[in-house]
Parts: sequence; structure tokens; C-alpha cells
Amino acid sequence: MLTAFARAFRTPDLRKKLLFTLGIIVVYRVGTHVPIPGVDYKNVQTCMDVADSNRGLFSLINMFSGGALLQITIFALGIMPYITASIILQLLTVVIPRLEALKKEGSAGTAKITQYTRYLTVALAILQGTGLVATARSGALFSGCPVANQIVPDQSIFTTITMVVTMTAGTCVVMWLGELITDRGIGNGMSILMFISIAATFPSALWTVKVQGKLADGWIEFGTVIAVGLCMVGLVVFVEQAQRRIPVQYAKRMIGRRSYGGTSTYIPLKVNQAGVIPVIFASSLLYIPSLVAQFSKSNSGWKTWVTQNLTKGDHPIYITLYFLLIVFFAFFYVAISFNPEEVADNMKKYGGFIPGIRAGRPTAEYLSYVLNRITWPGSLYLGLIALVPTVALVGFGANQNFPFGGTSILIIVGVGLETVKQIESQLQQRNYEGFLR
Repeated sequence: MLTAFARAFRTPDLRKKLLFTLGIIVVYRVGTHVPIPGVDYKNVQTCMDVADSNRGLFSLINMFSGGALLQITIFALGIMPYITASIILQLLTVVIPRLEALKKEGSAGTAKITQYTRYLTVALAILQGTGLVATARSGALFSGCPVANQIVPDQSIFTTITMVVTMTAGTCVVMWLGELITDRGIGNGMSILMFISIAATFPSALWTVKVQGKLADGWIEFGTVIAVGLCMVGLVVFVEQAQRRIPVQYAKRMIGRRSYGGTSTYIPLKVNQAGVIPVIFASSLLYIPSLVAQFSKSNSGWKTWVTQNLTKGDHPIYITLYFLLIVFFAFFYVAISFNPEEVADNMKKYGGFIPGIRAGRPTAEYLSYVLNRITWPGSLYLGLIALVPTVALVGFGANQNFPFGGTSILIIVGVGLETVKQIESQLQQRNYEGFLR
């Protein structure tokens, strides 16, 4: 990886793209530290020091925003609205025929879906910004902080609207920065910003483990976390690269004096076909009962049960539900993102077949059988990786934003591998151009 970056910096046009990407990253990180108008920044910092905010309901969004959410900055919402909008549009593509038709139209249809994603991102940013401002005004954003209800001193309608508009505009700017990286930089812009947001929380989280450690002034716990993190990175790289290759043979056809087809290829089915989306779905779904209970003013039995069992990450019921939801969403997302019947029909249309399997329905059944078998280890792997922060909670007394948590490691490794592949492909393309000259 380091060799690829070194070679890229020696190539003039790639060097410009890398420097442009770094410049956008600097602008993004500066924006995560600029507070929005109407917020008492001194009280926010007091609550950040006093309250155990990382155990709250907003740890996932805070991680995706690079710590900007709990500081209530202009980029507080980060790219979370865009991620949510993209997932919603991807799910609706399977349900709504109009979106499915747009997806099949090629670049024009993809551009239209991207436009819908932007509109939905703005709507979600307004909704999430309103919820964040209401939570900050009520003092529920920092539980246990004595000045939590003084974070927003002026609670007038004008101030509230200004705060929501500022955060919505910040989300639009983040979306624009991501698209600039995609067009003029290296890699996928949104993925790069997500990578930077998560990586930005690593130093402080690692230092917290060292400060809270008791063995050898915390250095033993610090070294253990580093070792576990490196082992997890190796495991994630191994599984993310693992795939089942189903061989496909295309029949030879004679058209005039020329022969077409007769080639052999394969269908790559990844072990982790769903990526990190099941973990995000499961985390978001488990936050809903806790959020409802937090804003509920009643003292009924369901609120007591939710508070006792679904607000602590190390509770057995929470762990069991989290694991089962990840497994369920892994199968659910694979089922809607990969259509064996469509793949089988396309293969039959172009004269392709799997050796030993008849074309048409038997091919679709075989693909579905293989996909179900490799999804099981992939879903169990996701569940086990996601439970690492829970083990850290018990073993090291860390917070839920554990530096080598499952979600963060999956995203960082996935984005890193994809970016390196793009750099290597562009380097290879330029080497071919030099050879042809």
C-alpha cells in the first residue's frame, strides 16, 4: 500500500489528485470544529469532559461525523444523512418499478437516482438536525452533565431555525466535498470522508484506554488493544477478500467466418456480500427503543425494561438482539441486492452456462443455494466482529466508541482496500500508456 502511494506521488497527475483530496480532507476536518450559532461552546466542552457521552444514543452518528455531533458544529450531522438516503434509495429500487427502470438505463438513470438521493439527504438532514437541536435544548444530549440544559441559552424559534438551517447547509457542503473528491480526486468521495471521520477518533480513543488502564500505568492495556486491533485488521482483510468463484462457460458461435464466445470466466460471490450495512441497520434499529424511552415521560413497565436491557452495550439481552439482527439483515440485504434469477436469465441470453448445471431455472437455484451457504459464515463473521466493542467494555472499561470496534474496522479496511486498488489501476493504466508511446 505504501509503495502504491509512493509511486502515485511520483506521477504528476496522480500527485495533483492526491493533493486535491488531502486539501478537501483538511477543509472537512476544519468544519467539524466550527460551532454553529446559538450554542454555548464552553458548556459543550464542560459536558464533553464530565458526561459519559460516548455511552449515549448518538455514539454511532458521532463516530460517522468524526466527533462533530456531540460538539454541535456545522458538520455535526456529517455524511450520515447521505448514507441513510443512499441505503433507502437502494432498498426502494427493488420495490418501486420506476427506480428499477432508472437503474437499468445506465448512466442517465444513475444520475437521476443520484439527484433523488440528494433531495432525500436534505430532507433527512432537516429531520435529524431538528432532532439534535431539540435533544440539545432539553439537556438529553449529555446525560449526567449539570449544565446540559444550558447548551442552547436562547431557545427562541428564530435561533432554533438558524441552527437547523446551518446544520442542513453543512450536510450539503459535506455532500459537495465528497462529490468533488469523486470527480477530481482519488477514490469514492463519501467513502473517503467516512474513513477520515472514523480515523479521526482513533488517537483520542486509544489514549483514553491508556489513561484508564491500571497495569504498568496503562501501557499494557494500550499495547493489548493495539495487538488486538492489528489481528482484527488482518482478519477483516482476509474475509473481505474471500470469495467463491463460480465458473461460467460461454458457448462458441460462428457468425460468417468469425467465431464469437467460447471464453471462460467466473461469477465472484463475496463471503461478506452485504458489507457493513447489516451492522449499521442493527445499531440503528436498537437505538430506536432507547430513543423513545428517553423522550417518554411515563414510568410504565416497558420504559423500565428498555432502560435496563437495551441501553447498555454489555447487557446479555442487548448482545443477543444485536447479534441476531446483524445475521438477519445480512441475509435480507443479500436477498435484495443479488437476484439469482436475473443473473441466470442474462447468462442464458448470452449463451453462458455453469458447467454441469442446466441453463435457466436450475442455474438460478444453484446460485441461490451457493449464496445462502456463503452468507452464513459472512453474517456470523459480521456479528462476531461487531461484538468486539462489547468485549472491550468488559475487559478494558472502554467506551462504546472503542477504537477497534467492528463497524469502524470494517469501514476503514474496506475503504482503504478500494482506494489502493483504484490507485494501482490508474498506475497500471499509465504504465501501459508509456509502453505504447
